[in-house]
Amino acid sequence: MEYGAITSHIDVAQVALYAFWVFFAGLIVYLHRENKREGYPLIAEDRRSGRVKVQGWPAVPAPKTFRLEDGRDYLAPPGNTAEPPLGAVAPQPWPGSPLIPLGDPLRDAIGPAAYALREDKPDTTGEGKPRIIPMRTSPEYSVAEEDVSPVGMTVIAADRKPVGVVRDLWIDMSELGVRYLETEITVDGGTRRVLVPLTMAKIDRDMRLVRTGALLAHQFAHVPGIANPDIVTKLEEDKITAYFGGGYFYATKDRSEPLL
Repeated sequence: MEYGAITSHIDVAQVALYAFWVFFAGLIVYLHRENKREGYPLIAEDRRSGRVKVQGWPAVPAPKTFRLEDGRDYLAPPGNTAEPPLGAVAPQPWPGSPLIPLGDPLRDAIGPAAYALREDKPDTTGEGKPRIIPMRTSPEYSVAEEDVSPVGMTVIAADRKPVGVVRDLWIDMSELGVRYLETEITVDGGTRRVLVPLTMAKIDRDMRLVRTGALLAHQFAHVPGIANPDIVTKLEEDKITAYFGGGYFYATKDRSEPLL
C-alpha cells in the first residue's frame, strides 16, 4: 500500500475529507437552529395554530439566557410576544390569503406598514450612549460646508402640498450621518414635531424644499411620535419608518392596485 493508505481502498486524505463534510453539515444545521432564537415558533394563521407548533426543521433550540451589556438577562427564544390586534381580514379561508385592511392600513400597521416589536429603548453606541440624537444636543457637529442644510426648508408631501418646516437634524453617532429630519407640522389645535426618514426624502437645493413621495399631506398628522423629544427608541424608529414605507403602497388607492 502507498504512504498514507489505511486499506487498499481508503486513505487518510479520504477520511479527512469525509470528516470535514460531516462537520460542515452539522455546522449548517447548528447555525440554522440557532437562527431560530428570534421570531420562532411562528404564528399560524389557520386553525392548526392551537395544536401545531410551527417551527420547521430543525426544531427551535432550548431557551438560553444571555447577559446583556447593561447587566440585564435576556431569554432566547422568548416565545411569541403579545401581538397588537390585527386590523385586517382575510377574504378567503385558506392560509396565505391576502389581507384586506379594515381601516387605515398605515395606522393599523398592515402589510408594508408593519413593524417589528423591538425593544422600547434607544439604540446605543459602543460607549453606551444614545446612537441617534438631534443635532441641537451636540453643537460640535454641523453640516459639511459643501452640503446644504435642510433646516428651515419646507417639506412637500406626495400631493405637492406643504406640510411643515424642518427644524432640526437627527444624526447617527456611530456612522456620522443624518438619519431623520425633525419637521414641525401643523395639526388641529396647534403643531407637533415628527421625524421624517432622510432616506424617504429628497432635498431640492435650488427650490430650498424637501420633497417626499411617501405620504399625502393629511397623513402626516398621524406619523408615530416619540415619547422623549431628544431620544428615539428602536420601537419608535420601526414604527416611523414603517409608516412612511407603507405610504408607498397605501398612501393612495392607485398605488395598491395592479398596473394592468
